[in-house]
Amino acid sequence: MSTTKTIQSALISVFDKTGLEPIVRQLHKQNATIYSTGGTEDFIKNLGIPVVPVEDVTSYPSILGGRVKTLHPKVFGGILNRQDNPTDIEQMKEFNIPQIDLVIVDLYPFEKTVASGASEADAIEKIDIGGISLIRAAAKNFKDTVIVPSVAEYELFLGMITQGNGATTIEQRKYLATRAFHVSSNYDSAIFNYFNTEDTFYKESIANGQVLRYGENPHQKGFFFGDFDAMFTKIHGKELSYNNLLDVDAAVNLIAEFKDNEPTFAILKHNNACGLATRKTMKEAYLASLACDPTSAFGGVLMANGKIDTETAKEINSLFCEVVIAPSYDDEALNILQEKKNRIILTINNVPLPQRQVRTCLNGLLVQDKNNITDTKEHLKNVTITEPTNQEVEDLLFASKICKNTKSNTIVFAKNNTLIASGTGQTSRVDALKQAIEKANTFQFDLHGAVMASDAFFPFPDCVEIAHDAGITAVIQPGGSIKDELSINYCNENKVAMVFTGTRHFKH
Repeated sequence: MSTTKTIQSALISVFDKTGLEPIVRQLHKQNATIYSTGGTEDFIKNLGIPVVPVEDVTSYPSILGGRVKTLHPKVFGGILNRQDNPTDIEQMKEFNIPQIDLVIVDLYPFEKTVASGASEADAIEKIDIGGISLIRAAAKNFKDTVIVPSVAEYELFLGMITQGNGATTIEQRKYLATRAFHVSSNYDSAIFNYFNTEDTFYKESIANGQVLRYGENPHQKGFFFGDFDAMFTKIHGKELSYNNLLDVDAAVNLIAEFKDNEPTFAILKHNNACGLATRKTMKEAYLASLACDPTSAFGGVLMANGKIDTETAKEINSLFCEVVIAPSYDDEALNILQEKKNRIILTINNVPLPQRQVRTCLNGLLVQDKNNITDTKEHLKNVTITEPTNQEVEDLLFASKICKNTKSNTIVFAKNNTLIASGTGQTSRVDALKQAIEKANTFQFDLHGAVMASDAFFPFPDCVEIAHDAGITAVIQPGGSIKDELSINYCNENKVAMVFTGTRHFKH
């Protein structure tokens, strides 16, 4: 039997009629018999095209307020019969079941209904039963039946039957079946997650994936699954890479800590801040941020917590950077930044971020709640005789926000709302501290009067001793070591202020 089949009959039952008309007209042009229900039936009639009500096939009307329309053996038999199976052929004749070669369905908009804040009763009414069954049945029988499972496939399908003069190949039908099972699984996952209250159940389905040029390295394939266009407006530049996206993610999470602050500018490299400063103007914030580590800033991702103006753009334009992100830009600032052809310029939109973090691990996944605790004055507990000054408290909280968003083990130095240096991703906290001191010295920062933040407690007093010798006068850490007193005693003996937050901020 030929694997190319001509569509002679179609069942059409859709919620969204957008783009349906040209398909119906093409099917009519090919003399296909069209079966339909309810509003779709009226739509086709209004086009002046003959349509057979499903009720005429089943001898049952639409019942229970439209909840049951197509759930009948004569409908599903017409879809699921195997055209090369003698028993199926005989039973089709015996029970007078019409052949259905094509099914076009568009499911009730469950996700949109939930997102609109609708009541539970309204959401439940948007759980499609007949439609999802039709999709699965037609997709299962792709050898003989064509399935068009959503509006997203209308244009594709129309091109197939126009080019094929009403016929489809087995490859086309199998491809559409794959799309159909994606639609059904995505739909079911959305419904499950609406009802799910069990933390030990995890289902996720993302409908819009993007193929990247490559992954972390050129020999690796890379994909992004998410709605990038909802979160950002891309104004200029080349396509974002896998590594760009990771850095953009890190920048977004870091700047979120400073959303309501005075102008704040961050420069990131390999997911870590190499520069960050808060100032009275964005230009001053950018220049102070760049001064933190101008070497690492080369090729980095830049992000501001407010509008980038013309003066700031002029300064940025002299730096080679991959990505610039801000809530808004002056017109002239955009003109300046777009002078570099490949520079990616993004406007960030106010879109909520997921509250769970997921990563692959071994043969499964690790899932955790997002770290939504930001240390504030209310969290601070003075544990030393010497208390931090008001400026030191401000710098301690500033440093803590950076520390929280930097790879562990990490140490962060800050002074006057400026990142001075950090030690990142080290296997020991002492190594992180020594790295931070070396970086500060490299760029000739005076650590006297600076503060230090640590993402976890100090098991020994060596870190506070080394930091004090370098000029650090105040320390913020979570506390919780059985040997906390050793660090506290050293600080008391040397008039160093230390505060505990009670919250560890590991970031592996």
